[in-house]
Amino acid sequence: MQDLTGKERPKAGKKIKKAAALKYSPEMDGAPRVIAAGRGETAERIVQTARRHRIPVYEDEETAEALSLLNIGDEIPEVLYDVIAEILVFVGYVDREYGESYGGNQG
Repeated sequence: MQDLTGKERPKAGKKIKKAAALKYSPEMDGAPRVIAAGRGETAERIVQTARRHRIPVYEDEETAEALSLLNIGDEIPEVLYDVIAEILVFVGYVDREYGESYGGNQG
């Protein structure tokens, strides 16, 4: 089965090691903030919650590792701006595709 990225979801039994969730409100934040992060079962729940709410999931182990070192509420550091910008572009693309596929603007 595929996720919203078009990538294959991990097969049953394959554990997600780390995950993080970001929130970005340009009018309120200087940079995206970590709103959830975890390892093991917590990481699994973060990804399951995102998928259940049709939030795009971007899979990258190195980025998840870097984000997992931050505290909840922290803005991402400048060293991660480029990779997070790529993720935001990806999310914008997924939002547009979803909106076109389901008859509405989702973002």
